[in-house]
Amino acid sequence: MVSKYLVLKGNECTVANGGKQGLEMILQNKYDLIIMDISMPEFSGRDIIDYLEKNQILREKNIVLFTASAISADEIDDMIKKGVKGALRKPVDLVEIDKTLARFQKQEKNYGF
Repeated sequence: MVSKYLVLKGNECTVANGGKQGLEMILQNKYDLIIMDISMPEFSGRDIIDYLEKNQILREKNIVLFTASAISADEIDDMIKKGVKGALRKPVDLVEIDKTLARFQKQEKNYGF
C-alpha cells in the first residue's frame, strides 16, 4: 500500500520481495530513499544494515526503517548511530510518510521499498 501511495504522489518506486533481493537492489541502484522493513523472510532488515555497515556503505545510503515489530527505541537509536536515517512505525500515518519523503526529496524521486 505504501508503494502505491508513493506512486500516486508522483514518485518512482521499486519493491523488493525479500531481504536478499533488497540488498542486491541497494547495492546495484542509487535510490534517493530506501524505506526498509526490519522483518523480512530469511534475510532481515537488520542483516542488511549489518552488511552495509560492515562494508562501510551504510552511511552513504538514505535508509529509513519501516517496522511494526517490537523493536525498542534504543535499538532504533543504535541503528541511527550506525547510519540509518530514521524510522517509521506501522501503522504509519500518511502525513509521517510525507514528512519523511520531504527530508530526502530531490529533483528526481526514486525510492526503494
